[in-house]
Amino acid sequence: MSETEQSADSEAPFTVPKKIWHRNLIALWVGLFLTSMGFSELMPFLSLYIETLGNYTHSELSLYSGLAFSASFIVAAVVSPLWGSLADRYGRRLMLLRASLGMAICVLLMGFATNVWMIIGLRFIQGIFSGYMPNSNALLAIQVPKKESGKALGILSTGGVSGALFGPFLGGILASVFSYRVTFFITGSLMLVVFFVTLFFVKEKFQPVAKEDNLHTKEVIHVLPHPKLIFGMFVTTMIIQASNNSISPILSLYVKQIMHGSPTVTFFSGVVAAVPGISTLVAAPRLGAIGDRIGSEKIMIFGFILAIFLYVPMAFVTNVWELMILRFLLGVSNACMLPAVQAIIAKNTPAQVTGRIFSWNQSFQAVGNFSGPMIGSVVSSIFGYSGVFISTSILVFLNLCLVLNDTKAIRQAH
Repeated sequence: MSETEQSADSEAPFTVPKKIWHRNLIALWVGLFLTSMGFSELMPFLSLYIETLGNYTHSELSLYSGLAFSASFIVAAVVSPLWGSLADRYGRRLMLLRASLGMAICVLLMGFATNVWMIIGLRFIQGIFSGYMPNSNALLAIQVPKKESGKALGILSTGGVSGALFGPFLGGILASVFSYRVTFFITGSLMLVVFFVTLFFVKEKFQPVAKEDNLHTKEVIHVLPHPKLIFGMFVTTMIIQASNNSISPILSLYVKQIMHGSPTVTFFSGVVAAVPGISTLVAAPRLGAIGDRIGSEKIMIFGFILAIFLYVPMAFVTNVWELMILRFLLGVSNACMLPAVQAIIAKNTPAQVTGRIFSWNQSFQAVGNFSGPMIGSVVSSIFGYSGVFISTSILVFLNLCLVLNDTKAIRQAH
């Protein structure tokens, strides 16, 4: 273990029995799977649902759909630090219950919407009640021994990945078999299951902290053994999300271009979008365990280098099979990056501020989720679809340079 990890570990000696955190890992995995599935389940038909709520022009529909998609991310970026502060004061489990119940109610109410502004407003409120993922990471991070945190957080991340992978598929089936409104009711009910799974199976021993004893922002930064490293990881998270999401607006259009308008474009677009999740699901726990042995920062650096070498040839593929293979390998690089960032944060954050640090990280993640598609749309309008892959590789290269600088002390300690 490096000096950096020891300094953080000394602030929070590990006392939670293995049986407890193992059960929490399983319950949180289920919760993350259902939460991510619920979010992604709505994405394929949200714009189509909005279209049924009024007579809109093409530009109006694009605007309203954009607002509905981005509203929750924008709000989440703003409110996450507040929830993180409350998590450190009252406990992470309480924040998990708050997030799961709030999201379930919002999604259920969307099924009753009668106009687009109700959808946008509910998406806005949904963003306010966000936070299941960072609080899951924070709760697990303070319970798992530092030497096993990379593997544990890697396994936990596969819950979100697999849920996001399965969600659009299930959402498409439910919307086809039933209706858009009924799909919202089913999805809201699934997210209500998350609340009960968390209520009955997630355990946390937490002594509430008096308001006057809760650390202020400057004090939180002061207790971090390596604040520069932590804030570097925040920026890294933002750029990773922006890089991944910059491709989203043009991916299906790019598949259509290289397939020359084939009638099977819709099917192959779905496959191309899904394949990175499959490889991430398989690779993340294994890479997390390797990171615990050799250093999470080395796994992350490998992921960045691999991503750069994959994005560039994506700009020059001549058929959909080449793109599919490259996207599958990209999933391996994704498995190297975000779980490693979370492991580094966990290993270098004292327990008393874990909730706040992971919530700050979510704020940066939300900014990346919001800015990525905007970057992709602007670049594609100027340089074409291939230009998006080139610009994304440049973004990843800049992130690699940042990470090499921020993790220099850890690598030297190892």
